[in-house]
Amino acid sequence: MHPPATASRASLIETGDDGPMQHFVLKLTAGEINPELCSQAFTVAATALAAGVRVSMWLTGEATWFAVPGRAERFVLAEAAPLAGLRDLIIAGGLLTVCAPCATRRGLTAADFLPGVRIAGAATFVEEALSPGTQALVY
Repeated sequence: MHPPATASRASLIETGDDGPMQHFVLKLTAGEINPELCSQAFTVAATALAAGVRVSMWLTGEATWFAVPGRAERFVLAEAAPLAGLRDLIIAGGLLTVCAPCATRRGLTAADFLPGVRIAGAATFVEEALSPGTQALVY
């Protein structure tokens, strides 16, 4: 069930055994070939940020390209927020991470990515995803 569009911050943050969930880790594994999945992941991440939740979004596989200048800007999906704008909100207010092996397989280095994008590997993802008060979601 989805919260109503007017949901308050409190209704978007679930309470667990360790108190309120305040860190949200998302991993996007799909690229432009699956536009609705891409849009959904970025929209959910940006919505969580707007609700005051700490957000860490990981781009893996073909999603890695969205951290390269100009790539998200050309992404278009009817009735969806511009992906580049959502990506920029995540960079400004949260963490946007590119999978290190995914970047390497595509011949990409830190110099190829937008300022504020970090490169990290599986150990960092696992550490974030298993931190207390964290909810992880993979798209």
